[in-house]
Amino acid sequence: MNSQTVEVLQFQDLKEIVASYAISEIGKEQICALEPSFSKKQIEAWLREVSEAKEILKISSSVPIPSLKGMSIITKNLHKGFVLRPEQLMEVYDLIICVDRLKRFLKDKEYVAQTITTYVYSLYDLKELADEIIRCIRNGRVDDYASKELLKVRKQISILEERIKVRIDQFLKSAKNSKYIQENIVSVRNGRYVIPVKKEYRKNIKGAVLDTSASGSTVYIEPEEIGSIQDEIELLKIQEEAEEHRILQVLTGLIEEWEMEINLAVETMVQYDVIFAKAKYSNRIEGIAPQMNEYHTIRLKQARHPLLGEIAVPLDFVIGEDYDALVITGPNTGGKTVTLKTVGLLTMMAQSGLHIPAATGSEVAIFEKILVDIGDGQSIEQSLSTFSSRIKNIIEILVETTPKSLVLLDELGSGTDPAEGMGLATVILEELFHKGATLLATTHYSEIKAFAEEKEGFENGAMEFDLNSLEPTYRLIIGKGGESQAFDIAMRLGLHPKLIERAHEVTYRETKQYEELPEYRLQDLDRQLAMNAKYVYKQKHGKKEERKVETIAFRRGDNVKIPSIDEFGIVSKPADSVGNVEVLVKGEIMSFNHKRLVLYISAEELYPEDYDMDIIFETKEHRKIRNEMAKRHVDDVIEKDS
Repeated sequence: MNSQTVEVLQFQDLKEIVASYAISEIGKEQICALEPSFSKKQIEAWLREVSEAKEILKISSSVPIPSLKGMSIITKNLHKGFVLRPEQLMEVYDLIICVDRLKRFLKDKEYVAQTITTYVYSLYDLKELADEIIRCIRNGRVDDYASKELLKVRKQISILEERIKVRIDQFLKSAKNSKYIQENIVSVRNGRYVIPVKKEYRKNIKGAVLDTSASGSTVYIEPEEIGSIQDEIELLKIQEEAEEHRILQVLTGLIEEWEMEINLAVETMVQYDVIFAKAKYSNRIEGIAPQMNEYHTIRLKQARHPLLGEIAVPLDFVIGEDYDALVITGPNTGGKTVTLKTVGLLTMMAQSGLHIPAATGSEVAIFEKILVDIGDGQSIEQSLSTFSSRIKNIIEILVETTPKSLVLLDELGSGTDPAEGMGLATVILEELFHKGATLLATTHYSEIKAFAEEKEGFENGAMEFDLNSLEPTYRLIIGKGGESQAFDIAMRLGLHPKLIERAHEVTYRETKQYEELPEYRLQDLDRQLAMNAKYVYKQKHGKKEERKVETIAFRRGDNVKIPSIDEFGIVSKPADSVGNVEVLVKGEIMSFNHKRLVLYISAEELYPEDYDMDIIFETKEHRKIRNEMAKRHVDDVIEKDS
């Protein structure tokens, strides 16, 4: 798999997550270096190992795998003249002990893991080597009893050191010396015991001056009577160091004799570490071992992108049976790109021996190449535009594609003139299909949807979009090209139907009528105000809820509520050019902006069809005059529009 595919599909990020479950650094490195295999038998063996490890983890989650700290350095330095240090020898000892523990751990697990429980039985018994190491090395150093010579030398050193302590103690307690001593303590300079003496008395003490204080007022003298003893100790320590080195050499030689067996133990422990890390990750993502095939069929059931966690929408997907090329359409942020990445990443996971987050019955094909063109791929260094860089990448894909390739193309043909982009996208799809590739592509071009519908071997798919909530559902529907949602969304948001009809005519060169959406009446008067919008969202318990709100054109006679004054009124005049509505409130005409009014009961529900509204808004005297004017002329009366 090329580096671009690994980067775009975030396969390296996924491997690092899996590696975090490994115990040893070597195991982590091996997981991060995982590469997909093209051998069906190899892949199936890897997947079976992980399945068996999961069964073992159900019985016991504590698997005795060593950290193998420093083992890679140890094995590299064998037969190169290096002598292993005590801590390195203990690493080898820990490895041998862990091998024995793992054998006992797996002994009663054969009934659930017939394959991986047998790996430890190929390891050699290194108990004698372990016994010799622990006999010679204790508490991070060569033990006294590692050899008779070492025991003898260390006893002599111990005796002489005790003699020095006695002599020094006598020196400090001597009344003769008390006036010469600066402090009644013993110091060590260059590994030798010294006494702090006042500078003016340094000639009164027989011995060698080994150091002076920073102020110069104190000199550190090694008394003559203990100097000879300390010389003997230094000679013995040279003998001690030589004997320790000889013992370490012998132990290093023993390990070199068992080098092959130790390397095998390291490799086996790393293999177990990798297998159980994969199994722990599989438990985390609720993974399964998919069926593998070599006939290019991918069947995913309730598959999820492993890096999205719980927010991933399950994907049901099939390709390679009735069709080998799928063209997916849908709105931006609708999940098209995630669908491509999910198919590509799960394929790489399966071919690398990793379980995939999907339901039982899922099947993955084995591909020699996964070729992707996802994202803008813009190259600033080469001064390439987004379109240029993508075309350059697609040309490389066309060259590399074989019948054993999975090709994933996102927004094919975008970034240039729509007509030319559509033409390029069509011929690229045709060429990749003729090369035998298994092909998934996303697009916005309606012409490509038509092409996929007519072309044998192609199929349309669409990312579902919920027009009620104006949000994508992220579900893939196969067998149907995605319908354009732009006009419907515009309608939902209040754009006039006549404008949308004209847009449809310009786009599709055909006429189509768009009817106004039915209005909805507000029920909760105290909490909602009439607004010129179709949808209002509010946050409740961390979830987004939808509330339908109608655009209201108030009519004469409508009964409305005015929340600002907590009163009800009757509309006298509909909204003027700036949206102000005259309302009769308690016998007084008042003006309110239409946004500050809430419809309570419409005039249609309150009054008969031929009801005279003047009865409501005109006074009794005014109505009497109007009746008289209908019969004859009345002097001094000027009629105004009501």
